[in-house]
Amino acid sequence: MNISELLADLQDQHDETTARAGELRDRIDHLTAVLAETEARLADLATTRKIIAERVPPGTEPDPPETNSAYQAIVNAFKQHPGRAFRARELHELLGMPTDEATVNVTRSRLGRLVRQGFLTQPGRGRYQTRTQHPL
Repeated sequence: MNISELLADLQDQHDETTARAGELRDRIDHLTAVLAETEARLADLATTRKIIAERVPPGTEPDPPETNSAYQAIVNAFKQHPGRAFRARELHELLGMPTDEATVNVTRSRLGRLVRQGFLTQPGRGRYQTRTQHPL
């Protein structure tokens, strides 16, 4: 390769890199705008939540979020079957919950949290049961 070809190759690389940098700047500008819109929406939601919370009569408890009811269903299943070890998919079948992999994985995470909190134990890989000294 002679010097002219080397310089031409370097110029081509420079032009390609300059074009790529321009594309990235455009993407950054777009993402910055989307982020600003999202943050504004978050601020609006926080304000709305605050206004509604101020209007709730004292002593009124809000309904628990759905995740709490999912945890409660899991805990109730273990209470109804003390000493039995369950797999996440078995719990879903018992509770009539969807058995697709994504939903079962969420339950596995919940079961792991219950293990870390001391409510459940893992007698084997992927199996969960109530901890005998710490009843649900």
